[in-house]
Amino acid sequence: MTAAELLAAARDIQERPAAATAGVWPRAAALLARQALETALDELWEADSRTLGLTRCASRSQLACLPTYVDVGLARQIAYVWAALSEACHYHAYELAPTAAELTGWFQSVEELLTRITPADETGS
Repeated sequence: MTAAELLAAARDIQERPAAATAGVWPRAAALLARQALETALDELWEADSRTLGLTRCASRSQLACLPTYVDVGLARQIAYVWAALSEACHYHAYELAPTAAELTGWFQSVEELLTRITPADETGS
């Protein structure tokens, strides 16, 4: 699946949670959003012949390199969102699942990254 498809699936789970996903849909949506973010980074690195080796690096290493390819503010925002999504994916008995508002904000950040790194010919512009 592409990053956009993964993000759409995350939004779908958030907007229309099924009875079978009661109680787990926030973490499922967070996991799909994190996968969308990581897939978007892989797509970014694969598009530039100088960065092919980055796809094999850990996500934290990729995020450390991100300010070289997008503006620093967006890179910081994406690093924060990746950390928040990673934390939200893991169940801790003493922590609440992310709220719909938190998920929506994180989805918007991932969408902004996708918009910045997707060539115009792929977005239909």
